[in-house]
Amino acid sequence: VLATNALGYCIFRGANGQKDAFRRNPDAPEVAHLRYLQTKRGTRLLTSGWWGAARKVNYTGDWIMGLSWCMLCGFDSIVPYYYAIYFAILLVHRSIRDDGMCKAKYGEDWEEYKRLVPYRFVPGLI
Repeated sequence: VLATNALGYCIFRGANGQKDAFRRNPDAPEVAHLRYLQTKRGTRLLTSGWWGAARKVNYTGDWIMGLSWCMLCGFDSIVPYYYAIYFAILLVHRSIRDDGMCKAKYGEDWEEYKRLVPYRFVPGLI
């Protein structure tokens, strides 16, 4: 359970920390190696590192942490896992809404970004 929570935390914090560091200073040594798509709006969409693995990889880490909290209750009943199920539905719905907003915001650049980063949550899977 602790290892599952630690994995989720590392993914969640690693992805969000990387994005934050890149936004603050894309030339900083810890993020200067990252590849990105330069958009017509003048912004950059990361296409390597955590964000090259999946477009919503931070959601994956967040969900894994939530699942670990359910696991504390054991495996005799599905009731404790209602939270993880609800949270998965919430995150999928949020990602669909985000996708629509990003399409409106970035236009054809968003389609190119989705081609470069085809997975939404889990690299190689979904």
